[in-house]
Amino acid sequence: MSYIFQGNLGVQPYIVQRLSIANLPEVLSIQGQVVANLEKKSILQPLTSEEFQYILEGNGLMIGAFVSQELIAFRALLVPVVGDPEHLGLDIGLSEAELPSVIYQEISNVLPEYRGNGLQKTLAKVIMEELEQETHDFRYVCTTVAPFNIPSLKDKFAQGMQIAGLKEKYGGMLRYIFVKDLNEPQRTDYKETIEVSMNDISDQQEKLAQGWRGVRMKMDSNQTIVIEYCR
Repeated sequence: MSYIFQGNLGVQPYIVQRLSIANLPEVLSIQGQVVANLEKKSILQPLTSEEFQYILEGNGLMIGAFVSQELIAFRALLVPVVGDPEHLGLDIGLSEAELPSVIYQEISNVLPEYRGNGLQKTLAKVIMEELEQETHDFRYVCTTVAPFNIPSLKDKFAQGMQIAGLKEKYGGMLRYIFVKDLNEPQRTDYKETIEVSMNDISDQQEKLAQGWRGVRMKMDSNQTIVIEYCR
């Protein structure tokens, strides 16, 4: 079995491969198990079979981790439809002309029994390296994450992605909108920094409208989860 990455989960070896349409049943099975194990279903927006098929038929990229030839995790990139009124590029202030330069970091699922091994982070690194090897014109990587979906928030911040929006998506569910500019180095020269409680939705939305970006998540002295906003 050919692979693009190999590693170990403790003493258990695994490999990472690009996925094809033949892997669709396994992908749907994993997503079903992940959703079934969620305490709060609204933190994850599952993809439909048709959406996975759209990606696997050439409109993006999917990779999967295998243990003993069994798929245990996957991660996807999606090329969005430019005419989509819900396009994340519009949510972060891009013009219509810039929308073809956007690719989405889509869903990432790891079977419950394999969590806690940093697999989501590894797959993020591998899939972005695979994208770099492709001939493409993408500049912006966008994605959405529900507030208080701590593992996914950590995953996005660890990749150097920043919060550029906070609004209702997917029929009324509140989501952070993350972006990473592939053409720009990660900034560290911000002039202003402020911490805002993750619970304070209106204050965060106000800061984002004023040009602030959410750059990291932390716990303050009161054991409250806060987002550090900078500009």
